[in-house]
Formats: sequence, C-alpha cells, structure tokens
Amino acid sequence: MIKVSEHPFKKNRMNSHTALMVVSALFVTLYLVSNIMAVKVISIWGLFYFDAGTITFPFAYMLGDVLTEMWGFRTAKKVIWMTFFCNILMVVCTQVGVWLPSPDYLAETAGAYNHIFSYVPRIVIGSLVGFLLGELSNAWLMEKIKEKTKGKRLWVRTIGSSAVAYLFDSLPFVLIAFLGIVSTHDLLLMIAFQYGAKLLIEAFFGTPMAYAVIHALKRYILKKE
Repeated sequence: MIKVSEHPFKKNRMNSHTALMVVSALFVTLYLVSNIMAVKVISIWGLFYFDAGTITFPFAYMLGDVLTEMWGFRTAKKVIWMTFFCNILMVVCTQVGVWLPSPDYLAETAGAYNHIFSYVPRIVIGSLVGFLLGELSNAWLMEKIKEKTKGKRLWVRTIGSSAVAYLFDSLPFVLIAFLGIVSTHDLLLMIAFQYGAKLLIEAFFGTPMAYAVIHALKRYILKKE
C-alpha cells in the first residue's frame, strides 16, 4: 500500500498554497451556485426532469477529485466541511433578506426574491445531506482507489468514485428537496436522470477537465518561485 502525501510539493509551498486557495474557492462557489440554480426544474420533452444545478454540480465534483488527488483526503475533507458551513451561512443570510421589509414600489422584486430564497433552505438541506454523503465518500474512494492502482489510471478513480458518490448524493437530495412538490413519477425520473446525467458529464467532461487541471496545477506548483 502506498502512502498518499498530504503535502506532495514541499519545496513549493507558496505555489501549492495559492493553488489550493483557488481550487477551494471555485469548489465552494460551484456548490453555492448549484444550490441556487436547483430552484428551477428543467423539463426536456416532458420525459426528462432535472434541476438546473445538475449542469454545474459535476464540475464541483471534478474539483473535489482534484483536491483529493493533489492534496490528499485530509485536506479535501477540510474543504468539504468548509463548504458545508458556507452553505449554511448562505441560507442564514438569504433568510435575513426575506424577513427584512422592502418599499412598496419594489414589491414585485421583493416577491420574486422571497419566492426563490424561501425555497432555497429546503434545497440546501437536501443538498447538505447529499453533499456530505456524496462528497466525503467520493474523496475517500478516490484515495482508496489511488492506493489500489498505485497512483495510475486517474480516470478509474474519478469515474469509479463518482459512480458510487452520485448515488449517495442524488437520492437524498431529490427526496428532501422535491418530495411533495413534484409527482412521484417525476420524482423517480429526476433521481434517475440526475444520476445518469451527472455521471455522463463526469465521464465526458469532468474527467478530461480533471486531467487538464491537475496537469496545469503540477506545472504551476513545481515551477521555480
């Protein structure tokens, strides 16, 4: 069994630290954006139903893969928990905005804001449950598969870990966020389509991007400061 270093770039700590901050910031941002986008349910030909956050969510998972691959499970777990608390902070802040009064001439704008962000807490609760189950299992599996493959075949790690993690993520998220809001038929379609769509996006877009991002980060971190 190989030991995965938490700090593989000891001679370039400044570059590594900068890269970690950028990847972490993008990771947090994509999750926050995905939760807000998830308010809108998209229907394609009346056959496929999914929330708009499904489009951006796999790229957050891709960055989770990058975090684990580059800095190890321990660091990735810290960023995951930071993202968890950032989501809670977003809910608290947006709810304060809902409760505060607005002038009559902006009643339409206030109504739209209240309608969207009154629904966001339910989505965020579902997202947080799915997020912790999915992202922590994804990071853990990434590292375990890396040990088994001796650091080779990155695509096996990214797709293999996501295949399991998306199940832990999509099922609780859809049930908590949309149960009682959409019909049972549409609910089942959303679960199936979200899982399949996320995995396909991961395989055809997320994994190639992970290769490119990891390659670019290694070049940046290992360059002379």
